[in-house]
Amino acid sequence: MPADVAVIGLGHHGLPLAQAAAAAGFSVVGYDPDPRAVDALAAGRPPVGGSLTAAEVRRLLTTGFRPSADPADLGGARTAVICVPTPLADDGALDLGPVADAARELARHLKPRTTVLLESAAYPGSTEDLLRPLLQQGSGLRAGRDFHLAYSPGPLDPADTAPAPKVVGGLTPGCTEAAVAFYGRFAERVVRARGPREAETVRLLEGNVRHVNFALVNELAWFCHDRGIDLWDVVRCAETRPFGTAHSFRPGPGVGGHGVPVDPGRVPVRVPHPGGRTAPGFGHPLRMVDLAREVNGRMPRYVVQRCAQLLNEHGKSARGARVLLLGVTYEPDVADLERTPAGDVAARLTELGARVGFHDPYVTTWQVLGRPVPRAAAPYDAAADADLTVLLQPHRTYDLQALAVKAQLLLDTRGATPPGAAHRL
Repeated sequence: MPADVAVIGLGHHGLPLAQAAAAAGFSVVGYDPDPRAVDALAAGRPPVGGSLTAAEVRRLLTTGFRPSADPADLGGARTAVICVPTPLADDGALDLGPVADAARELARHLKPRTTVLLESAAYPGSTEDLLRPLLQQGSGLRAGRDFHLAYSPGPLDPADTAPAPKVVGGLTPGCTEAAVAFYGRFAERVVRARGPREAETVRLLEGNVRHVNFALVNELAWFCHDRGIDLWDVVRCAETRPFGTAHSFRPGPGVGGHGVPVDPGRVPVRVPHPGGRTAPGFGHPLRMVDLAREVNGRMPRYVVQRCAQLLNEHGKSARGARVLLLGVTYEPDVADLERTPAGDVAARLTELGARVGFHDPYVTTWQVLGRPVPRAAAPYDAAADADLTVLLQPHRTYDLQALAVKAQLLLDTRGATPPGAAHRL
């Protein structure tokens, strides 16, 4: 029997959506072209770095959720949601290839009166200029007449469990209302955008605001350190003022995760246009976004400079020093290594000749520069043995007071240790 909802893409984004839809009473099929990933999910094993625990995946399976690698299972679903990842390539462009692949597969099984929703990060215009023609060409159906088509930005940070309104923008008013009817079953609030381009730009704005503000406080970290100013006291005090209580940003070793900064004017779209030509860039580069990317990208280098400086001040060289990195995921209390700055920190330390080890309660194996990084079994004992311990992510399982007592030399990049207990970024 066909499912009510088909979720395409079963990663950090698609699985939580499937969970929410199933909890609302929908029958849900999750499609992934990788049979091994599907078999693992069917056995109750979440993907590495996923947003759901094994227990949550097992509970999801009991609700009638069915993972599948058979594209025929997409047929008959009343609602299809594309949640595939669109990561940044090295040149800073969003890779929309996975969206195009999902659209072609869905189009072969698309039925009239289906509601198709795109939640993947995309450039403004992608729903109309990329997704719509692929769906129409592959199905023979017309968007807005034979099936509904809309965009709704997915969560900026999959680790954020706080409920957020769902923004939806449809190709037509009817498309918007079809999307509202779906999300209204489980979202606390649904907000109607003027159209898909406006909804797509909401996602772009959210991600870029995050990175621009992180870049500002990261630059302040350099400024304050050079002038002997206690940045963390500045942040503490600023957070008590009206702006700070609503918008709190803190420096760190870099910015990772899935909410990547996107400048739609800096590079062309990396997907061939359905008509055969390459879709052009959008013009009007977002210069602040490009600068924020540059500033945040320099933070791992700055952390390594501080490491070398601290070692030198204590009569040691970075070459041959034993350096322990604590917490290598991109965010506290998650198992996700997506674009984590820890990799760059470890690589630069290794290139300086340091002997790098790590500990993370959520990561059992980790590779940097193509080689495995030794994992410490007991973090506090390892900190006592290391010449320098660097706290990159303050997971709740860490006793930071005990860590400060045990470590020979401790650099806290997150300002999480008690004041005076460690050197801070």
